[in-house]
Amino acid sequence: MESGTSRFARCGRGFLFVLATFVIGIGSAAAQQPADTSQAGQSSAPAELPNASPSALPAVQPLPQAAVSASGAQAKAATAAKDSSDQSTLVKLGAGDLIEVSVYNVPELASKVRISNSGDVYLPLVDYVHVDGLTLEEAQTVIQKRLEDGGFVRNPHVTIFVDEANSQGVTVIGEVGKPGIYPDTADRKLYEIISQAGWFSASASRKIAIIRRNQADPIRVDLPRNLADDVSGNIDILPGDTITVPRAPIIYVVGDVGHPSGLLVDNGTLTVLQALALAGGTNRTAKLGSARIIHKSATGMIETKLQIKKMLEAKAPDVTLQADDILFIPVSGGKIMAGKTLEAAMSLATAVSIYSVHP
Repeated sequence: MESGTSRFARCGRGFLFVLATFVIGIGSAAAQQPADTSQAGQSSAPAELPNASPSALPAVQPLPQAAVSASGAQAKAATAAKDSSDQSTLVKLGAGDLIEVSVYNVPELASKVRISNSGDVYLPLVDYVHVDGLTLEEAQTVIQKRLEDGGFVRNPHVTIFVDEANSQGVTVIGEVGKPGIYPDTADRKLYEIISQAGWFSASASRKIAIIRRNQADPIRVDLPRNLADDVSGNIDILPGDTITVPRAPIIYVVGDVGHPSGLLVDNGTLTVLQALALAGGTNRTAKLGSARIIHKSATGMIETKLQIKKMLEAKAPDVTLQADDILFIPVSGGKIMAGKTLEAAMSLATAVSIYSVHP
């Protein structure tokens, strides 16, 4: 039979074993704690991961449709405000104009009305308002005051847009088929107005000048002969503009030449030999020694003799012709009396065909 002493000894050894195991476990946990703290600290600080997968990055989210619509609405509103500001300083209202009047945040007061012959418009609540001769900004101020003084709207903001500016048409003068005044409507372009005026005449220049109200200097536009080649000159036309189409510089080649002509030189210069070549050259019966340039000056007509034979042989410089010069080549043995060269040349110049030249 086992004694009590031996049983006590076994129990003591077991207790010591359990106690040692517990102590070892606590030590291991304490040893791992700093490492975990260090890892936690590293994870809280931003750091680059060179081998990080792109899929770990957050996906780009598209803008909500409402935000896109709001952005577009803001852009349109800004454009409309700028257009309104530009027009307000240039356009004056008059009888026959069709305008749109709107009050911010009060859609019930929006109106589309035509100004009467007396210069008045009828608007809800405020009755008749006289706007003839006022700019857009001035008319807006008058309507705002009427709304506020009548107690109808507190701090009103009125906007006016011109749909048809019949009172301030566009004037087209010069070398076009039908010069005159044409009613202006919104968003009109230069080419459209020129087309409405019957297009350019045969002798029209393409150097257009537009006289605009409140501008000291005219707007100058150089158009190509074929307008489809370059539409950059198709600028906006505003009510009250005056479009002037001058006559292009013409050089006349008359007398004993292949094709007596009037040559348009809108975009360059022309010399005597170039003009003769474009007119089909001289005929065999031409009297080159009596060739003349007839030039119109401030004091009258001036005749200048030419040495065409020497020009052809490169023994004399080729002469540059000026606008409206007449290059006259007489017929050899003709009956043109001395002193009658000018009259003959002028009579011939009135019957020539006009041709466009592109030097």
